Amino acid sequence: MGKKAALIGATGATGQHLLVNLCDSGVYDCVQAFGRKRVYPQSHLVEEHLIDFDRPETWSSLIQADDIFLCLGTTLRIAGSKAAQYKVDFDYQYAFARYARESGAKRVFVISSPGSSPGANGFYLRMKGELDEAVKTLGFETTVLIKPSLIRAHREDKRIGERLGDRLLTPLCRLPVLHRYRPINATELALAIAIIATQIEAPASEYVLDDIQSVLPQGDPLREGNA
Repeated sequence: MGKKAALIGATGATGQHLLVNLCDSGVYDCVQAFGRKRVYPQSHLVEEHLIDFDRPETWSSLIQADDIFLCLGTTLRIAGSKAAQYKVDFDYQYAFARYARESGAKRVFVISSPGSSPGANGFYLRMKGELDEAVKTLGFETTVLIKPSLIRAHREDKRIGERLGDRLLTPLCRLPVLHRYRPINATELALAIAIIATQIEAPASEYVLDDIQSVLPQGDPLREGNA
């Protein structure tokens, strides 16, 4: 009998591609997708749950997975306040991880950020660091933090800061000293996470910047198509 996976953030820039990669990996018999919106494309392996994250009593018992993937996130502009962003990026993800662990999940994969730390000066990196550390306390057999640079993606919500960051980072990252900070396509990031989860027997506890790029096979069509 194959393994089961559970994912939140499956309609996001990275999560939607990760969902497909997990289904295509041949490792999982079932991939649960929890969220507020329907996921596309559909697959016979996808078990979809449309939920209200504020009512865990209605969905916490539905999590039945060996591996879970935390891909949920929003921006300060969309959330409207730091408190609202924290609720999505920290509270919802931590709650999902906690209930998944209580249900028997063994491994957790978290999309974090380089420089994340509970002691960081900036709100975003501090929030990410607090989630990293909180998830570590839950007792998963394996906790893997994925820390990419800027993620390139076509989004319904126009993230001006990300577009400006991409324009600045792309030419700067041609310099050898800054090359490891180059932006990564959401398709590449999703593929890397799937490879780490399904093809690496003993994943490292963190994959930061170049570490993520290094697991992608050279000549992979996803890399070439998004160069």
